[in-house]
Amino acid sequence: MKKNVAQNPWQKISSEVKYENPWIKIVEDKVKNPAGNDGIYGVVHFKTNAIAIIPLDEENNTWIVGQYRYPLDSYEWEVIEGGCPEGTPPLETARRELIEEAGLTAEHFELILEMQLSNSTTDEVSYTYIARGLNYVGEQPEEDERLTIRKLPFKELYEMALRGEIRDGLSVASILKAKVILEADAKK
Repeated sequence: MKKNVAQNPWQKISSEVKYENPWIKIVEDKVKNPAGNDGIYGVVHFKTNAIAIIPLDEENNTWIVGQYRYPLDSYEWEVIEGGCPEGTPPLETARRELIEEAGLTAEHFELILEMQLSNSTTDEVSYTYIARGLNYVGEQPEEDERLTIRKLPFKELYEMALRGEIRDGLSVASILKAKVILEADAKK
């Protein structure tokens, strides 16, 4: 990932891990802020990168998953997503998540989006792929997943995002980027 070459206006004085589990680590830094005043800055370090996959068949149908999201206490529809452990290639995780959540394999994966999910508080990076050349092999959800899988035309998924029925930030950004790519492909 490219880093900005501008000089960092923050000065870190010390760091302390405030909380850690297998997925995240929360660090509080004592800092001098850009104005030179004492302050603190909390950073959530994710031990995984986020992976999103938009599978597309020959008719541009796709698959999404519905699941309960504990932090928001709500049921949400999302594109296929998962966590990529540190040191694991994102494409390897994309292949695994596609099988786990939708029961699909794909012959082709195209990386369409790399983004920072919430760069004011986390270091989490995401990668989105379009998957094509699909074959159904059967879902293999993880033990903590209770998923509803839905096949629908990509156009309907895009409209769900526009209506606010899809609210997950990674899903929305991935859907919008895929829409631009599909429109460009249609003009070729």
